[in-house]
Amino acid sequence: MTKIAIIIPARYGSTRFEGKPLALINGKAMIDHTVGVARAAVKDYKNATILVATDDKRIADHCTAKGVEVLMTSENCKTGSDRVLEAAIKLSDEPDIVINLQGDAPLTPVSALRNVIREFSANPKAQVVTPVQQLAWNDLDRLRRNKQTTPFSGTTAVVNKHGRALWFSKNILPAIRKEDKHRHGGELSPVYQHLGLYGYKLDILKKFVNWPEGKYEALEGLEQLRFLENDIPIQCVEISADEVVHSGVDSPEDIPRAEAIMRSRKIAS
Repeated sequence: MTKIAIIIPARYGSTRFEGKPLALINGKAMIDHTVGVARAAVKDYKNATILVATDDKRIADHCTAKGVEVLMTSENCKTGSDRVLEAAIKLSDEPDIVINLQGDAPLTPVSALRNVIREFSANPKAQVVTPVQQLAWNDLDRLRRNKQTTPFSGTTAVVNKHGRALWFSKNILPAIRKEDKHRHGGELSPVYQHLGLYGYKLDILKKFVNWPEGKYEALEGLEQLRFLENDIPIQCVEISADEVVHSGVDSPEDIPRAEAIMRSRKIAS
């Protein structure tokens, strides 16, 4: 039976939001909400592990008190992927599939995790799986407005007819010529937004962290481009356009927004 590990990397130190994983959202620590999403996603899987990977004792102590498995990792991890791998190989029984769920992503739809897991079951050849969502026109307009003030917020994906990623960018891709004509063609735009959630075969993740940073990875600030630059296909799975998808919590100012979303949408926690 395939062994799955959802590993949640969580750092205490953050230039924009120190102590973010322990910040309270509706009276509960952010990391607890994120763990709740993971638990809801794998409640029907018998061979799934959920753990937090951190380099900070305060986060580790909190998770232990809450009954959440936690592994201490090095302070020198360059990326969340490095931290996830370090935790994965410390497990007594190495997983086949590793899912990287960021600790500051308490608003992640449960369906995003489930769809990633299902893709690995349906497609044994898949090496990396990540979710995308086709944007409605009003959501594309919102993304464009956001980029006027924060140009590196939001990532778009271009996928082929088989759902494989052709590219990811902080620019909005593709450009849309004769947009008015396309807008009259339906409610959905041709733009896919990427959710920062990844599932990997463990052996591919091991290779990934040993490859040097890619040229375009460095330019875009998107580590998933390292896979494409090394000819590793990324399979995309779609989240329904009707699903309300929100970005992670990046600053203290995002807390009230997250609280309102959780109250109105009753997001699993």
